[in-house]
Amino acid sequence: MKEAEPCDDPNSLVPGFLPNSPDLLLVSLLSPVRNQRKLHVKMTSNDFTEEPIKKIAIFGGTHGNELTGVFLVKHWLENGAEIQRTGLEVKPFITNPRAVEKCTRYIDCDLNRAFDFENLGKKVSEDLPYEMRRAQEINHLFGPKNSEDSYDIIFDLHNTTSNMGCTLILEDSRNDFLIQMFHYIKTSLAPLPCYVYLIEHPSLKYATTRSIAKHPVGIEVGPQPQGVLRADILDQMRKIIKHALDFIHNFNEEDQDWKPLHPGDPVFVTIDGKIIPLGGNCTVYPVFVNEAAYYEKKEAFAKTTKLTLNAKSICYAFH
Repeated sequence: MKEAEPCDDPNSLVPGFLPNSPDLLLVSLLSPVRNQRKLHVKMTSNDFTEEPIKKIAIFGGTHGNELTGVFLVKHWLENGAEIQRTGLEVKPFITNPRAVEKCTRYIDCDLNRAFDFENLGKKVSEDLPYEMRRAQEINHLFGPKNSEDSYDIIFDLHNTTSNMGCTLILEDSRNDFLIQMFHYIKTSLAPLPCYVYLIEHPSLKYATTRSIAKHPVGIEVGPQPQGVLRADILDQMRKIIKHALDFIHNFNEEDQDWKPLHPGDPVFVTIDGKIIPLGGNCTVYPVFVNEAAYYEKKEAFAKTTKLTLNAKSICYAFH
């Protein structure tokens, strides 16, 4: 990974985009435009340790007039087969139901800025603005924020009237898991462009709805007018979620030494998202999965079969 060059002004802009190469260029647009520099982030083969992902939430309606997420989440609440993956708990959730009902951005204040610790720690009261009370409820259901019990990933679905296309929002440039996942999504969507928007700042923090998760993911797809649903935008957001869930499922399936593989089970996923299944007609048990020393031999793992050995009884022979 290449680090950004030193910047004269710590509040300057760090722009970029996702090109059609393995490189990721990340974006920060939190501050005035001056001293523009690009941050290049390259994929590397260095390993990182990450616990399996188990609990995932998909939020729609954080802003009640951004209808793609609202429509998808309502659909998945009725029929969630397409977002289910083995070993994952995936929960679709309408975050701001009153705003959704009125088809407005929010009722009292922006829910997507209400998840700071000051608001979350306030005493529950009907005198609080609706979105602050709702933030406390959501934090209780999917958090608490910055705790071991919080959800692993929250996908927060948004629309924009801007012509930003498919945009993934990253809050931490050191989050190896999300950088890998974003690269997978981008590659799987190609030739449809996909961009990454980095909202990392040394002092300014967004108290986003998704920030209660260990891995917060914002998704913006546009252009789409407020209060309107476009079929092409919905299809793009739906594909982003599909590819994200596929990546998580594939990630969880790593480190499966000694686990049975049956003919037709997925074994490899290519960089363009193609699944390669196991051939043959018998169950095998892989060992030395992803052994680094075997890369030069181009061996992903060794296949074994189960064999039962019988031994005769033995005794010590006296002389």
